[in-house]
Amino acid sequence: MASVPFMRDPEPNTIYEVGDMADVFCDHEVDGQRVRSWLKGIVVQVDAKMVAVQFQENVFLTDGWMVPDQILWFPTNSTNIRRVEEEFDL
Repeated sequence: MASVPFMRDPEPNTIYEVGDMADVFCDHEVDGQRVRSWLKGIVVQVDAKMVAVQFQENVFLTDGWMVPDQILWFPTNSTNIRRVEEEFDL
């Protein structure tokens, strides 16, 4: 079988999976005021390069437009998204 050249090896394992909780640094509403801070959402789609996170609250693009489906896309290596570790009460 012929070898396929890569600039770097593909990474088959991503750190996000559909259904994971994620913190995202974005523009959103808190008590009717627009703020830029961390907001929890749920990962709804993942591919090799991008992660889609959906929110319960209104979120905004950096140029001011509200996102109607409340889904923001981020590169998997973005500093504006991080995993939320589940906390269990014992």
